[in-house]
Amino acid sequence: MKIMLSFLLPSFFFSAALAQTAGSIVEVGDTQVSAMMMFLGNEEKVYILDKVEGNAAKIQGHSAWAAVWDIASSTTTLMDMTTNTFCASGMHLPNGSFATFGGNKAIGPQGADSDQPGFDSTYDDSDGGTSIRILNPCTGTNCQWFDNANLLSMQQRRWYAGTEALADGSVVLIGGFVNGGYVNRNLPNNDPTYEGGGAEPTFEFFPARDAGAQLMQFMTTTSGLNSYAHAYLMPSGQMFVQANLSTILWDYNNNIETPLPKMPHGVVRVYPASGAVAMLPLTPANNYTPSVLFCGGSNMPADAYGDYLQPKINTFYYPASNDCQRITPEPQDGSAPEYVQDDDMLEGRTMGQFIILPTGKLLILNGGSNGTAGYATATDETPSYADMPYGMSLAAAPVLTPAIYDPDAPAGSRWSRDGIQTSQIPRLYHSSALLLPDASVIIAGSNPNVDVNLTTFFPTTYTAERFYPPYFSATTRPVPQGVPAKLSYGGAPFDIQLDPSSYTGDGNDAAGNTTVVIIRPGFTTHAMNMGQRFLQLNNTFTVMQNGTILLHVSQVPPNPNLITPGPVLLFVVVDGIPSNGTMVIVGNGKIGTQPTHTVQELPAAVTSTPTPTDTPSSTKSSNKSSDARRTTVGLGALVLSMACALPAMIFLTDFS
Repeated sequence: MKIMLSFLLPSFFFSAALAQTAGSIVEVGDTQVSAMMMFLGNEEKVYILDKVEGNAAKIQGHSAWAAVWDIASSTTTLMDMTTNTFCASGMHLPNGSFATFGGNKAIGPQGADSDQPGFDSTYDDSDGGTSIRILNPCTGTNCQWFDNANLLSMQQRRWYAGTEALADGSVVLIGGFVNGGYVNRNLPNNDPTYEGGGAEPTFEFFPARDAGAQLMQFMTTTSGLNSYAHAYLMPSGQMFVQANLSTILWDYNNNIETPLPKMPHGVVRVYPASGAVAMLPLTPANNYTPSVLFCGGSNMPADAYGDYLQPKINTFYYPASNDCQRITPEPQDGSAPEYVQDDDMLEGRTMGQFIILPTGKLLILNGGSNGTAGYATATDETPSYADMPYGMSLAAAPVLTPAIYDPDAPAGSRWSRDGIQTSQIPRLYHSSALLLPDASVIIAGSNPNVDVNLTTFFPTTYTAERFYPPYFSATTRPVPQGVPAKLSYGGAPFDIQLDPSSYTGDGNDAAGNTTVVIIRPGFTTHAMNMGQRFLQLNNTFTVMQNGTILLHVSQVPPNPNLITPGPVLLFVVVDGIPSNGTMVIVGNGKIGTQPTHTVQELPAAVTSTPTPTDTPSSTKSSNKSSDARRTTVGLGALVLSMACALPAMIFLTDFS
């Protein structure tokens, strides 16, 4: 079955978006399940996953832990799941599908062990420790997860695994816990590799490779604080990996690690310290050279984290870090990589989350000024749950006001929250955020509790919000025509048309201040967006006499390491005002070596010149408009075809 999507969003969607106040945070309804994980399936739907717990919403006679949120109507439809998705990881696949990996064992109320081997009859959940679940997004309400660990599973149990996509569209899964806990170690730490069977120090691939799961030395080096390791594929094909205080470049094909400098100032950025981390935009101006930004987290002493059970100290009183560091793992000038001090955040923040906006600026939101992620009934300093000041939460002092970071601003002036409103909803552990096609941001979740608790200090939260960045003050937004359904790695450029109604002011000025960008919003969980990337496509333009702008746009650079195959949102940004995003597929839609092509040169930029009133209109741009490529632009609404509800075994055949 195929669903055809127009490349232009309905006019009511524009109107609703523009009605919002720039900088505002608006409640948009109930997600029915607490949004621990989210991803954008297409231009219409956000898919939500929760941990197994006693949600009031029921499906098939049991509490639900999955849902799909319709963007236009802000309504939620429940989805059925089989296995426990608690603390899974996730990633896009080349054809637009998404996969989640691992999770928790089967549990009953209050996190109790299941009443049957591998299954709990109260919550109807099965063990998710080795599960691989696949969803092919669709625009209706009949999409279903393929969730059968007997047919599709990992080689090892993984809870909090690091996850990154590769150039061929496959996925690498890094480390994790076996069954969960606060930090990935025992005390005393006499077995830093396996922790007596509690830690999973290997890596593996999906689809699986013949070599199977292999030991990764980095997991031993970072023992204890290596959950959801930060992993970013580099242009060379090596991978930048950071956890605890250690950093490496990793040749995952040959399992060779090259040490990089340690994280300065003793600040940990992985769970449960949970700093905000993102790759900065890849642009022609920086020659598509990746830099990674780390902000916040915690500089708690190593022993303060305790063990699998609970922290040693009262983390909720310990201030989070406001420190920010940048690193360029593969400098093009041949220099050695090093961490560079960046502007401090406006306050300390743990569990802060970066969302890359179409303007290339980074939004940070959610989190707290004190403590860490995770929950517990006690600490070594507060052994009685009755004395825990914030219930099970190990964090406090929620940071309720987002801020925006401008990576191109001069040092000392990169942070701002001018005109940004404050939320009234704390977003602590198990919060999430995601860029939407209209360039707003959905914010959801927060549940530092073992099971649903609506009366504790920081309760289970179902209410979602949307944040409207400052560009929502614009009365005119670009409406691109001719956006393709697919992008290739190199090859012939394509044209996008902007009518004069898409901008204000002079057409030449608008064209000179227009960028075309693709953004992968990523799979969001635990203050991370796995797979999130921003890449600006090169472009020139022709401005016609009537003010119409034709953008001549290059394909994706012919290096799939820069942005791996799969779904992205394409935005046209004019004078800092983004269009609605159109979902397109990068690559050939299949797992395997991606075809690359020679980059074809873009036409020179052509501006429009005023036409004398006593002569017929005849300008460079009007002459140019007669060529074949320009006359085909806008001949009709292009469509995007996406697979919907494919039978599970057909999907597996495609990827075997």
